[in-house]
Amino acid sequence: MIKSEICDLLGIKYPVFQGGMAWISDASLASAVSNAGGLGLISAINYGVDEVRQEIRKCKKLTDKPFGVNIMLMNPFVDDIAQMVIEEGVSVLTTGAGMPSKYMKDWLGAGIKVIPVVASVAVAKRVEMMGATAIIAEGSEAGGHVGNLNTLVLVPQIVDAVSIPVLAAGGIADGRGLASALILGAKGVQCGTCFLVANECTIHENYKKKVLSARDSDTIVTGKRFGHPVRALKNQFTKQFADMENDNTVDDKTIMDFGSGSLRKAVKDGDEKMGSFMAGQAAGLICESKPAKDIIELMVKDAEELLRKGHQFIY
Repeated sequence: MIKSEICDLLGIKYPVFQGGMAWISDASLASAVSNAGGLGLISAINYGVDEVRQEIRKCKKLTDKPFGVNIMLMNPFVDDIAQMVIEEGVSVLTTGAGMPSKYMKDWLGAGIKVIPVVASVAVAKRVEMMGATAIIAEGSEAGGHVGNLNTLVLVPQIVDAVSIPVLAAGGIADGRGLASALILGAKGVQCGTCFLVANECTIHENYKKKVLSARDSDTIVTGKRFGHPVRALKNQFTKQFADMENDNTVDDKTIMDFGSGSLRKAVKDGDEKMGSFMAGQAAGLICESKPAKDIIELMVKDAEELLRKGHQFIY
């Protein structure tokens, strides 16, 4: 069985995290992943304090296994959410879209394990100095907000730069991705796109169908003009957004207003034309829906087999 120090650190069976995806990662999905032996995460970005609290309490009823909350630091309610997770006894936090320095003292003082998502060596070093428990190194293959470096080059550089455990994210959806991440020096992986089609994921069926039918070249990155690039599946919305973004005669506010609410349109309404169907390049690897348990167990099983075969390349 594949096991790493991150498993002992967090009390989980498998070194597999489910990404904290806005409007997607709720108690239903997080509890299913945790019950399957991974680490489920509840997203806090699209909710106010009370809604996040309700999801946390719901998750506690659905699983007795460890789970966490993902806090995007640009959330307008972040100060209140940062305090609420302490009140609710959340044991693990992942963070993104900013530096968690403002909250680290209180979180660490409450015994919370903080695992920031980073896209560069410089940020990895900074969060380690703040007291981070581990780091998620996310490459640009990922869905949603992305950095500039690919997973293959980002992960080993961060592994070399810090002394705390590193997890790999971006482009990982099966056992080959997990095995590769471990070879690169990571202690585990975080996956998002493959869990979009989990039976327990509550997104609109149109979203799942788009992921399942995606090919290798069916994602696009938009938003670079604003310093917040986002990877999503190609459709009418992404084409119009890209056209507007590349047109200097269109002002920033017009573009941002056009994009407002697009993720919710995808997740909740299944709007195939004007929804933002965030997904990573790994969407082309995903062919069927199945329970989260099956996704994780197959990933781990295949990774084990690949790692055992590694000796065939050594003479």
